[in-house]
Amino acid sequence: MMAPTSTKLADDVLAESLPRVLAVRERPGRPGPLSASLTHFWRAMLGFKHGPAQLIDMVLFPFIFLLVFTFLFGGAIGGSTGAYLQDFLPGILVQTVVMMSVYTGTALNTDIVKGIFDRFRTLSFWQPATIVGSLMADMVRYVIALTLTIAVGMLIGFRPSSVVGCVLAVLILMLFAFSISWVFAALGVIAKAPETVSSLSMIVMFPLVFASNVFVPTESMPGVMRAIAEVNPISIAATAARGLMHGTVTASQITWVVLISAGILAVFGPLTMYLYGNKNNS
Repeated sequence: MMAPTSTKLADDVLAESLPRVLAVRERPGRPGPLSASLTHFWRAMLGFKHGPAQLIDMVLFPFIFLLVFTFLFGGAIGGSTGAYLQDFLPGILVQTVVMMSVYTGTALNTDIVKGIFDRFRTLSFWQPATIVGSLMADMVRYVIALTLTIAVGMLIGFRPSSVVGCVLAVLILMLFAFSISWVFAALGVIAKAPETVSSLSMIVMFPLVFASNVFVPTESMPGVMRAIAEVNPISIAATAARGLMHGTVTASQITWVVLISAGILAVFGPLTMYLYGNKNNS
């Protein structure tokens, strides 16, 4: 006698609650570009928090280059370690942010390879926020790496002309690195594996870095190499950083860095978005 009563009671409860569960309610609004970008920025920062191995590239590599080249080769190249350090540290700042910009491409490609990209594609948000958020997180990495490298440089004898000059140098280098990041973001979209992004990036970046005025003045180079080094964007960025940090910068030096950065952004920004959007539709 109890079983039919219990079944009827369950049916009554189900009949009463089911309409409320299935009732049509107002769906939350679609997040805007800024909100979506900030969410992916925070996601990238959490990945940095839980992946402390990135500190090796951010901190250890710049310190090694700074100490080794200053104290082993500085006397031979610049006449003294102190004189060499004044020119070398702004150059190593350029190398640091350029090498770190590769992370944008590898992180994006990792999401694609692991299938996270496919999951994002099914969600209703501004899809380029994945790239924009990663680039915003890179800005934080650049600030940390540049600040720590300058601090170590000052401990071993680097003396800028002013704090304002250092801040402006950091800002101009962040703009330059931001534009370079779009190159590696485009590579990250089309590459088959994160290792491909890393290896191709190093193949391109190491010759560009060493064929510049980061380590040695262009005046000491043979004719053809000197001509290449003087038009190398890394050399142009390093020259502007030196000028800002030592109070000798000219308007043309800053203008060239801004124009080069704007040109790279104008080409690779839309190209990356096109490749990313096309991959969304594939």
